[in-house]
Amino acid sequence: MSDLSFPNLLACPMDGSPLTRVQGSWRCPAGHSFDIARQGYINLLPVQNKRSKDPGDSKEMVLARQEFLSTGYYKPIADAVSDLVNASVPADRPSSILDAGCGEGYYLRELTKSRLINNGSRLHLTGVDISKWAVMAAARQEKNADWIVGSNANLPLLPACQDVVLCLFGFPVYQEFNRVLTANGVLVKVDAGPDHLIELREIIYPCIKPANQPENTPPGFTLLEQRSLRYRIRLNNQTQISQLLTMTPHLYRITAEGRARAEALTELSLTINVQINKLVAGDGEIKF
Repeated sequence: MSDLSFPNLLACPMDGSPLTRVQGSWRCPAGHSFDIARQGYINLLPVQNKRSKDPGDSKEMVLARQEFLSTGYYKPIADAVSDLVNASVPADRPSSILDAGCGEGYYLRELTKSRLINNGSRLHLTGVDISKWAVMAAARQEKNADWIVGSNANLPLLPACQDVVLCLFGFPVYQEFNRVLTANGVLVKVDAGPDHLIELREIIYPCIKPANQPENTPPGFTLLEQRSLRYRIRLNNQTQISQLLTMTPHLYRITAEGRARAEALTELSLTINVQINKLVAGDGEIKF
């Protein structure tokens, strides 16, 4: 997991003290111990912090997302995120990047590819997700990262240990992001735009709710850059349509009638529309 050239960044989820790796587990000074799974990830989500027995995305959702993202339909989003990250970290020293709500690790893997192509400095990658199925899938596909089952509400990381935090279609907890970011560290946030998947939504819902109002800049952050990304894709079979629906929250919001309409489709042209915000913790000045 961890690159030994980096200082340890993990914190005990029970008391917040630093974790130290001892053979096949991570331990804190108080004696709390967390085993490393055979797939290479670590579970730092205490039972008392779970809202259900198996929180987060299901195994089915993770598999659908993994297969859908492998087609490259969301690669323009990954490329835009990678560009922002690469422009936000120095080229002359290693940097630490956290994906808070990493899913099966697609965006961190694409970021790694972009660094290799551009011959950039090394990155210490950490992915946190509340779904054990997502983290397990991520750990199988990328070994050069710390993959952690954990919650954005209580990130199992030491203070001021991350140069960049990613929150991509996720659930932001700005106080925690600010805590783990270094001084003037960067937050890259991606959210669905008003027309994202609008064609699918018009099919599965009887009416479309108005788009949410743009979120104000959260306390403790300064907005540096805002991008709107918009492009079209075409799904050519029912399998891809089903994968897309299964990987989104729409699967659990639609009626049986809406799902039946989606299952009857054999092809679908879609609008991809996302809002990308780059924010800096503190006064708005990035200091390398």
